Amino acid sequence: MTLQKEQYEQVADCFPKQRKPAKISNLNVLNAVLYIVENGCKWRGLPKEYGDWHVIYVRINRWAKNGVLERVFLRLQQLEILQLQVNVVSLGSARIRVHPERTPNIIWSPHLVGAG
Repeated sequence: MTLQKEQYEQVADCFPKQRKPAKISNLNVLNAVLYIVENGCKWRGLPKEYGDWHVIYVRINRWAKNGVLERVFLRLQQLEILQLQVNVVSLGSARIRVHPERTPNIIWSPHLVGAG
């Protein structure tokens, strides 16, 4: 699923104002997230058409911490543009070791249920 410009404009006010021109538009970043959610690929596996995966990852990470993603996906669901189920799982490092230096605090697991 990819959002069209008309659909993006309905949620554009959910995004923070940018201080300088971005290399990758918010629409492309949002479509990259939807691609990751829909296909379940790793960030490094993101097709080049969306832009540099690392730039997208950094922006998504910032949006997630600031509540932007939650607002955007809530609005998209209210407008019935898409249906998304988000499961958040918290893992304690005392129980599960992924890597000695990098233990996740939280796993964000969105699942695209349908598109309007």
